[in-house]
Amino acid sequence: MTTVQPFATTAAAASVHLSSQTPRGEISEPEEGEEREREREREREREKGERERIYGHRPSMATQTAASCTGSTLLQPISEIINLPVDQVNFVACQLFALLMAVWFRLYLHPSKTSPFIRHVVATLLGFYLALFCFGWYSLHFLVQSGLSYSVMIFVGLEHMHKYCFIVTLGYLILCQITRVYVFDYGMYSADFTGPMMVITQKITSLAFEIHDGLAKRDGQLTPSQKYLAIRRMPSLLEYLSYNCNFMGILAGPTCSYNDYMAFIEGTGYQPRHQENANGKENGKYKQSEPSPKNDVISKLCTCAISLAIYLSLCHLLPVEHSINDGFVSSTPFHLQVVYLYLAMLALRPKYYFVWTLADAINNAAGFGFNGYNKDGSPRWDLISNLRILDIEFATSFKMFLDNWNIQTALWLKRVCYERCHINPMAATFLLSAMWHGVYPGYYLTFLTGIAMTMAARAVRHNIRPYFQVSDSHKRIYDVVTWAGTQVAISYTVAPFVLLAVGRSLKFYRSWYFCLHLLCLLVVVALPVKSRRQQPKEQQDGLKDNQADHNSTDNNCNQKDKAT
Repeated sequence: MTTVQPFATTAAAASVHLSSQTPRGEISEPEEGEEREREREREREREKGERERIYGHRPSMATQTAASCTGSTLLQPISEIINLPVDQVNFVACQLFALLMAVWFRLYLHPSKTSPFIRHVVATLLGFYLALFCFGWYSLHFLVQSGLSYSVMIFVGLEHMHKYCFIVTLGYLILCQITRVYVFDYGMYSADFTGPMMVITQKITSLAFEIHDGLAKRDGQLTPSQKYLAIRRMPSLLEYLSYNCNFMGILAGPTCSYNDYMAFIEGTGYQPRHQENANGKENGKYKQSEPSPKNDVISKLCTCAISLAIYLSLCHLLPVEHSINDGFVSSTPFHLQVVYLYLAMLALRPKYYFVWTLADAINNAAGFGFNGYNKDGSPRWDLISNLRILDIEFATSFKMFLDNWNIQTALWLKRVCYERCHINPMAATFLLSAMWHGVYPGYYLTFLTGIAMTMAARAVRHNIRPYFQVSDSHKRIYDVVTWAGTQVAISYTVAPFVLLAVGRSLKFYRSWYFCLHLLCLLVVVALPVKSRRQQPKEQQDGLKDNQADHNSTDNNCNQKDKAT
């Protein structure tokens, strides 16, 4: 769950004043954590009072972030008018500028008009410019992280290069996250420089594993998708920097495979798909009109506008932090607390819809993201899409929600961890996801809870679902019940991810009496299910077939073979 997070309210803004106090000397450990949180809140209030004394009035959100913003302050007047932090205004402005540059890049630097070298240079320089505008000197971390990892690739042997590269890249990201959170500003939850580093980390580690697969392994040791992704030669420094820091994905991603990116730069991304037209008949020639991304870009920009409007309208009306307010918890029936939590999370998701859909539109506008044709002959531009909104909002299982949320990150976790880890791959994947997201304690509580939720959801699906497949009416009942259960489970699991601090997260779970944790434990004990790695091969093949429609990126791995 991703990356640069615009329009996020500062965690300190949602202060919680506890009404009950425990006498000194009789404070339990959870209450000590809450006491530290209250002390931080009092410190922030003192800082706000000092700023009011200096400015003569209560400063706006834009003024509060102006001094801490390391990027350009050119858009400070706009920030003050709309009362949003200047770093978030910079982010949106840069993304809109990147959208315009993407159109220019596709039309005037088309592969038929210029060389891959020029396309690499322009994409990289534009990416560095956007990074400097948004993050100032902090953007040097992008170069340092990329340079260290490239040195490992060059000087370490192929046999262990991917392991050392993974450790160095992820370690540098975690070091920067620790510095940002615990040295500079614990509660700042805004457009920070570690967001782009998260995407760069995905790209570097994926690249290292793909180089290892292509140069140090035999084809017989690789899965079909690993064969497609394998890299058969070491990228040059320019190609490497262009892949990591191009203007289309430097700020918000999404990540993509190196081979797909090189096919886009060299203009070969359409070749396998041009061998057949929409009706499956041979065209007999390669030179045909390229599919235009215009309709898809316009559609995604409309989605962005709607998502942004919904988020700005509801984010202040339904703050997640209100769910742990003492007055709210004590005076609100439990079922209404459940409804409020669901609505608060529903109001929060459009922020991510806006960021990821805009990033997808930028790549499509540049000509990147073509993924073949639909059955009706219309082009598909979802090769690197990061979410499917309807599948998220109407998900009927925990897995279905995760499969359609932050898709490219899920694929990265699958390719570098789940498929390669031989000891408890699910727990290892959730742990890696938590480490990659950051160092807030709430992240780890979320992903630890996610392990229990995943195991319980798998047990329910394997043991209970078959009884509801006897008729359409039973299926509809099952879908309605599992939809409601999935939405509540997701909201319950993700609450610490939003609350961040361990004290507030545990307070939230205590207000729910840890009910879903206990329920998951009961379900896993009462309804055991075999590990998917231990199931019969035929059953696993059937599961893979059912998942095929929900994984367009992996389907593309075999596209070249299927085209003929």
